[in-house]
Amino acid sequence: QVQLVESGGGLVQAGGSLRLSCAASGRTFSSYAMGWFRQAPGKEREFVAAISRSGVSTAYADSVKGRFTISRDNAKNTVYLQMNSLKPEDTAVYYCTAADNIVVLTTSRNHDYWGQGTQVTVSS
Repeated sequence: QVQLVESGGGLVQAGGSLRLSCAASGRTFSSYAMGWFRQAPGKEREFVAAISRSGVSTAYADSVKGRFTISRDNAKNTVYLQMNSLKPEDTAVYYCTAADNIVVLTTSRNHDYWGQGTQVTVSS
């Protein structure tokens, strides 16, 4: 099992930046592909970004491509989401998740491990 704790959310103006972090503990961090999802009020949880176990492969939702960057530091058991050029429609609770591989993260919302979420609010 793995435990996930997100941090770094907050209130930012449109056009601004935030960096989210997700610290993992438990089973070996490098054995998981990692991903970020988000959920806005009244909407379903949606995929944002994912990164492979080694960090070589990444994937992004079209809505964030070119603005967000996912990365990981296996020595620190942490995955990051750098969010630039933020828009009001990026407002949501952002969740970190882990899965066996990056394909599972990009094709399913049903994962065993989730963090508690961190709120990101972008004002216009």
